Amino acid sequence: MQVKATELRKGMVLEKDNDLILITDYSHATPGNWRAIIQVKTKSLTSGQVGNFRPAAGDMFETAFLDKKKAQYLYKAANDDFIFMDDETYEQFTIVADLGADKMPYVRESDVIDVTFHGTTPIGIELPTNVTLEVVEAEMAVKGNTATNVKKDAVLETGQPIRVPLHIKAGERVVVNTDTGDFVGRAKD
Repeated sequence: MQVKATELRKGMVLEKDNDLILITDYSHATPGNWRAIIQVKTKSLTSGQVGNFRPAAGDMFETAFLDKKKAQYLYKAANDDFIFMDDETYEQFTIVADLGADKMPYVRESDVIDVTFHGTTPIGIELPTNVTLEVVEAEMAVKGNTATNVKKDAVLETGQPIRVPLHIKAGERVVVNTDTGDFVGRAKD
């Protein structure tokens, strides 16, 4: 489907120069009686290269048809790629390390998550904003450190390090923001 440059939005995926381009930022300004200025920041979903361009208001772009499927995370391969299994067909597929590196520290083996496909090629993963994970290691709190917002180092069950408040102990379940990697709170389960 084709869209005008003025209809582009952050999060859209375009097919441009035989590549899939994710729009990471979009601004459209009309200063006074001048022509519109459109600035688009992008990231290639195949190479990871970041770029930007300034299209004219009437330029047309082809949007990519994307499909989301549920898939189970199986394991991390020796080359740091991630192996998943389609929940419906039970076929295994690989997501290269570059595409999942920022989100995978919050995924446990056998977790089911959404995987985005372009045709038959997996191009990314989607996690909920917050996930619940167990703290397996936590430093001991030092008595007398009672100032507000004092944090200590801890390690989640996935091996990801995190900063948590002093009252969190090993074995407790915590909620973590997958976008920032920050502690949100104790799990209510």
